[in-house]
Amino acid sequence: MRVVAELPHPECKITIFSMNQKFIIKFEQGTFEQSYKLAELDLSGGGVNDVFEILDEEFIQTVIARFKVMRADFTAAYNRHQY
Repeated sequence: MRVVAELPHPECKITIFSMNQKFIIKFEQGTFEQSYKLAELDLSGGGVNDVFEILDEEFIQTVIARFKVMRADFTAAYNRHQY
C-alpha cells in the first residue's frame, strides 16, 4: 500500500492510498478513523484526480459529522462500563 496523496483539512487528516487496483481514502480525527475503498475501474480514468472530485466539502462534512457520532457512541459505551 502506498500513499498517493494527502489532502489538507483543518478538521481531519485525509490520506489516499493505492493498493491492488483500488484507492483507499482514509479519514482520521484523533483516535477515530474511517476508510472508503474505490476500485480504479469504477472511475472514469483520471486516476487520483477522480478521487479528488468525489471528496467535495459536502462529503467531508458528512464524514466529520459521523466522527462526532462515533465519539458519542464510544464515550457512552465506555461510561457504561466505568473503566
